[in-house]
Amino acid sequence: MTTQSQMLKGILEGCILALMEHREVYGYELSTLLENSGLTFVSEGSIYPLLLRMQKEALIEGTLRSEPGAGGPPRKYYRLTDKGQETLKQFKQHWGTLKESVDFILTSGGQQA
Repeated sequence: MTTQSQMLKGILEGCILALMEHREVYGYELSTLLENSGLTFVSEGSIYPLLLRMQKEALIEGTLRSEPGAGGPPRKYYRLTDKGQETLKQFKQHWGTLKESVDFILTSGGQQA
């Protein structure tokens, strides 16, 4: 496992929740959104187990829908639940604190000016 993937493992859930904050998304679309956001090393195959776990934890809900005129199989669209909204709110708060602390250490070596 690469250093990037180890670091990402803990924050991928928060990123997925954030991408669902204002709209429903389906799995492949989510993979594309993550890639377009710079997370190019996240494989589509690693997203689906995470979505399943998040659904079991009631952070998201999935609905199977057919697209009119698409002709393909139905897609499962995911959206945040109230619990997912609250989890995202907490993630944003914790991420801000964590990011500031890590940035401080990386830029100053932890030394006060």
